[in-house]
Amino acid sequence: MNLILRILLTAVAVVVLAKLLPGVVVDSFLSAVIVAIVLGLLNAILKPVLIILTLPITIVTLGLFLLVINACIILVADEFINGFGVRNFWIALLFSILLSILQSILYSILKDDKK
Repeated sequence: MNLILRILLTAVAVVVLAKLLPGVVVDSFLSAVIVAIVLGLLNAILKPVLIILTLPITIVTLGLFLLVINACIILVADEFINGFGVRNFWIALLFSILLSILQSILYSILKDDKK
């Protein structure tokens, strides 16, 4: 049940950010749910591989290169999903940062409600 709630909260965050950011397009809430699922899968499968492959540059940049990896994952999701679009790398970078912040806020609210 917690996984479904997290997916729905991420979908809400994707819709909100698509309304706020001019370079992000989401056709429907169903597309946002698919984005949330695909991002979850990419973060579970692709992100660890990318982190290992780019470990030296991640260490040199004190972890800031992880933001670039997150933006690349957003761009990969853009390629997989028809109802989701991101204009360029910089919008993807901003989208990934804001999505992380919004997810943290929403997940903390979810955690507080369970107490």
